[in-house]
Amino acid sequence: MDFEIMCNRLRTIIGAGAAIVVAVPAMALAQAGSMGGAELLPPNAKPGECYARVFVPPTYKNETTQVTTREASERVEIIPARYEKVTEQVLVREASKKVEVVPESYEWVEEKILVKPASERIVEVPAVYDTVKETVVDRPAHTVWKKGTGPIQKVDYATGEIMCLVEVPATYKTVTKTVLKTPATTRRIEVPAEYTTVRKQVITTPATTREVTVPAEYKTVETQKLVAPAEEKRVQIPAEQASVTRTVLASEGRIEWQPVLCETNASPELIKSMQLKLRQAGRYSGKIDGKLNAQTMAAVRSFQLAKGLPTSGQLTMETLQVLGVRTGN
Repeated sequence: MDFEIMCNRLRTIIGAGAAIVVAVPAMALAQAGSMGGAELLPPNAKPGECYARVFVPPTYKNETTQVTTREASERVEIIPARYEKVTEQVLVREASKKVEVVPESYEWVEEKILVKPASERIVEVPAVYDTVKETVVDRPAHTVWKKGTGPIQKVDYATGEIMCLVEVPATYKTVTKTVLKTPATTRRIEVPAEYTTVRKQVITTPATTREVTVPAEYKTVETQKLVAPAEEKRVQIPAEQASVTRTVLASEGRIEWQPVLCETNASPELIKSMQLKLRQAGRYSGKIDGKLNAQTMAAVRSFQLAKGLPTSGQLTMETLQVLGVRTGN
């Protein structure tokens, strides 16, 4: 049966607001991977992580928009011109200019003159070699998909198996080789220039001319002056609007992989790390033994209540993330 048709039928039976978890069998995943169906496997998976396939239903939101009930308009008002009597300065004689000559000035200065320019000579520095041992990869690390068993985290509506990505470490070997430590180079030695000092008289300020301004002459008279010209004033009448609220689709329903806990990735090392974090949080006083016993689960529930996390009596990935416990390699 087509996967999308199967999900639609499950959504009709369970309800539109429920999440549907679909676990794909290991044989089907292997066949899909060999036929180019890599999208059926969890993306960007890390070694030691386990995933379950989940249908996330669509979400909706209320969107409010403004609707114009009356268009904006304007009215025109005429403001007449305004005058007043003022006293102002009237030009009697315009300003003028006259030219004056400023003579040059001299001073004695000392100046350094180049007798022999700077030069350089080149010295050769030979190369230096060294024998080193280096560890190289004989066979790179890789990962393989293995079947996960015994889920620790409760997943509603689980219908299939859980797949885990397991890391196979790399192998190395040591080789000896001769490497260049310092390449052959050349070194430049600077030979400084030679100078002599001479004393001479130079012009500090050349002869110039300058313009002297003769100010203008004014007299005071009384006149009628336009203060503000006649103008049109346009008064804007704003548009009238009303709010309309409607429900729109915020995100479409989708199928995605969600991380889960099972016997494959809930290793004793992970449980020990969780027990240590619970002890640091003041929620656990038992042994750090890597066993998921009743005392450990009681500490988990106490921590969940303190942090406002779901308290379904299960150890969840969200609880481990808040504790700061890493679940992957």
